[in-house]
Order: sequence, then C-alpha cells, then structure tokens
Amino acid sequence: MAFHEVRLPARLAFGSTGGVERRTDVVTLASGFERRSSPWAMGRRRYLIGATLRSLADMAELTAFFEARRGRLYGFRFRDFADFASCDPGGTPAAADQALGIGGGGRTAFPLVKAYGDVLRSIAKPVEGSVRVAVGGVELASEAFAVDAATGVVTLASAPGAGAAVTAGFLFDTPVRFDADRLEVTLESFGAGRMAAVPLIEVRV
Repeated sequence: MAFHEVRLPARLAFGSTGGVERRTDVVTLASGFERRSSPWAMGRRRYLIGATLRSLADMAELTAFFEARRGRLYGFRFRDFADFASCDPGGTPAAADQALGIGGGGRTAFPLVKAYGDVLRSIAKPVEGSVRVAVGGVELASEAFAVDAATGVVTLASAPGAGAAVTAGFLFDTPVRFDADRLEVTLESFGAGRMAAVPLIEVRV
C-alpha cells in the first residue's frame, strides 16, 4: 500500500473536527421490522483540518505536505488528539493498559490492539519509543522486545510461558490520507488568508 511514514505537523491540525463512522445496511421488512447488518468489523475515522488556519506560512506548509503526498495518492500519520493513547484521555500509558494475547505454543509476535468495549481496533502506527510491554504483570525492559513502528507488531525476545498474559501501553497515530485532490485558499490580507476545510479519511493498513 502507498504510505509515507511521516506525521502531519500537529499545529496544522489544531481546530480539527472529526470522529468515527460506521456503515450499517438497514432493510425494512413488509412487517415493519428491520434487518440490520454491517460489512465493517471496525469503524472508520474522518477528519476536517485547515479551516482555522490564518497564517499564510502555515497554509504554505500544509500545501507542501499535500503536494508531497500527491493529494489522495499516499497515506500518512495523523495525531487524533481525541484518541491517541492506550489509556484514558489525559492519562499516561502503562504496560498493563491493553491485552495483546496469552502466551503458549512458542508464540513471540503480538499485534498491538486497543479495546473499545468488546471491539478490538488494530493499532498499526504506534509512536516509536512509546510502547511499554508486560508479561504476566511484570513490565519488560526495552531490550526484551522489539516494535515494528510501521505495522504495530510487538516481538518478544523470548516466548512467554503458557497462560501468561501479554499486555502493552502505547501512543499511536491514525493512518489517513487526504480525501480530496484540491486545496482552496482565500487571500484576505498581505499576511493572512483563509483555507477551506480539508478532509482526511482513515485507511486500512
């Protein structure tokens, strides 16, 4: 998949709006009852950025970032300030935050996930250096595991014992792409302007 491992500068996302969407197919039967189904196992995030930018310098930086991604062609990392950590908002990630799996059978690779009730979201873009891991409730030293920052897979140096819980805490980015091939900027003065909101959409990686 076409993806650039680069994060949109945070200040260009200030004032962004967005959230999660689901896809639900609803069929109303002759009896008046409904039959509902969803082809999506997990929700998809959408955002609008850029609408609060007024500095021409910031607009130029966003334009350069947009050009470097070739519009909608390449995905990139985005910090969703409403949901970017394994813990509750405002907290500090801890090694026991999220359950990754149970040891057994010599397994050493555990993909990062975040639980939303009984729904598990795959976390493919952890922030490098932020991942903490524990096995059986005991936090591991950093040299006891490796993290692939491009896929979110944690690989332990040695397989955990059978029945030992593997948990992790981390910061993460949301993989997105621009959802438009056009930027619109209005010049309001010599040093300021206004940009139309730029849509972003989460991509599966």
